[in-house]
Amino acid sequence: MPEKSWGQSEMQFFTYLNSYIGIINHFFLLYTMSNESMISRILKSIFFKKATGKAGRYVQNSARLFELAKDVMGKMNQVGFKGGLAEVAGSVQVLIRMVRAYASGEYKGLPWKSLISVVAVLIYFVSPIDLIPDFLPVIGIADDVALIAWLIKTLGSDIAKFSQWEKSEKTINIG
Repeated sequence: MPEKSWGQSEMQFFTYLNSYIGIINHFFLLYTMSNESMISRILKSIFFKKATGKAGRYVQNSARLFELAKDVMGKMNQVGFKGGLAEVAGSVQVLIRMVRAYASGEYKGLPWKSLISVVAVLIYFVSPIDLIPDFLPVIGIADDVALIAWLIKTLGSDIAKFSQWEKSEKTINIG
């Protein structure tokens, strides 16, 4: 039986396959690394730096903040945070309410640096191309979830103050 020689199309296929396997390995390593080192890589990434730059412009424009909140809700509905990720969905909803309250002028108790951080994380969250692209099944949102968890931990006191303010706004004072 004659030995089959590889044509150019077969060689291209194996080159693409090898590249794809390399990409998957890279993202698997990112996914399995400790949460702290993943956060460090995210915060140093060009993707987060761009999000932070955009955040500075967004916070000066209420319409952009409302649009961002709408985009975040859209992504949450698309991803469908269920089961173990339900807590993440709750955290993101608090962040959305915080941004909306700031944009409407109702809540001014958020320090500028904290506001920039919240908006930068939400911009990163809605971006489909980031450290781990969202189109990768299952692991595509790992960096988004890790970053949100980091933000909630980092801004815990600011979020608690907002939640307290939110409760007091909903309380009806009778006499």
